[in-house]
Amino acid sequence: MRSLSAALLLATCLAASLPVRAGGPPPIYDEAADARAAIHTTLADAEKARLPVLVVFGANWCGDCRMLDATFKSGPSAPLIARHFKVVKVDVGRFDRNVDIAESYRVPLRKGIPAVAVLSPQGKLLYATEGGELADARKMGDQGVYDFFTRISAAAK
Repeated sequence: MRSLSAALLLATCLAASLPVRAGGPPPIYDEAADARAAIHTTLADAEKARLPVLVVFGANWCGDCRMLDATFKSGPSAPLIARHFKVVKVDVGRFDRNVDIAESYRVPLRKGIPAVAVLSPQGKLLYATEGGELADARKMGDQGVYDFFTRISAAAK
């Protein structure tokens, strides 16, 4: 009985230390972030690394955004993204946050999220998903996402 109590106490303490959102998984987008500052910082890092910046527009409630985020962390796209881009994620909320930033990069959020813009290290727009190309990321699967970013990384050189 003591070991069961100790195990329950330990599990409770560990669970309390984890970032958990009520009613859902942990956030993948920082809803409180200053998106302009994050892009600026990432551009500075990209200039040092001589890599383009991948600006990913999305939201925590978006299943396709979550799938895309997962492919950036594991699977065939992960090393491709890590090797060819500096990544910054921009939260768009319920299409009521940072919409002006997306529009400034010719990313029409009404076509769907996730959406991306690729910028040179100097901030010049190289590519934008103008037609909702990633809005069905779950249907694209790992291979489709990999193929998409293979094309984009070649175009960003």
